Amino acid sequence: MTDYTVRPVRADEWRQVRALRLEALQDEAAPLAFLESYEQGLAHPDAFWRDRAAGSSADAGPDAASRQLVAVAGGADGGEATGTWVGTVVVLVETVGGRDFEGRTIERAAGHVVGVYVAPGHRGAGVIDRLLAEALAWAETRGLDRARLYVHADNPRAQGAYRRAGFAPTGTTVDGSIGPEIEMARAL
Repeated sequence: MTDYTVRPVRADEWRQVRALRLEALQDEAAPLAFLESYEQGLAHPDAFWRDRAAGSSADAGPDAASRQLVAVAGGADGGEATGTWVGTVVVLVETVGGRDFEGRTIERAAGHVVGVYVAPGHRGAGVIDRLLAEALAWAETRGLDRARLYVHADNPRAQGAYRRAGFAPTGTTVDGSIGPEIEMARAL
């Protein structure tokens, strides 16, 4: 049985953030899960990845607008040298009056769960459950009382994982760049 540590990324781990994202973008489910392609991800300069890691890291401080968590297999401390990154999730803090990824005005503050990925060899081991639990706990520390996400209508595996974490369909659907997506939400 593999031991997993779930923790926030650190600002200096931008190379690992990049590598895991590029791995996710090559997954067979990527076209149903991510708004960018592998080629688009690969084209981002190092500065993009540095900024992305720094802004969502534990180093970003208590008022960060996002938090990225990573699941590390092996290694008691979850450190880079002693473990392998096998999953990730990002939570964005949505504030009233801001704009969501579709450009709509946000009417209710929430944590918006995005960028969810677990490597194929680690699926079914509870990694997604631990990632989501930690992500939602962080959103609560930001004073949020609700979390939401979008999941592709043709991705029942992901829908099932989100249901296990307490998410339920809200009745809102979006026909975006990757096709029909279902909004799911839950109270925190």
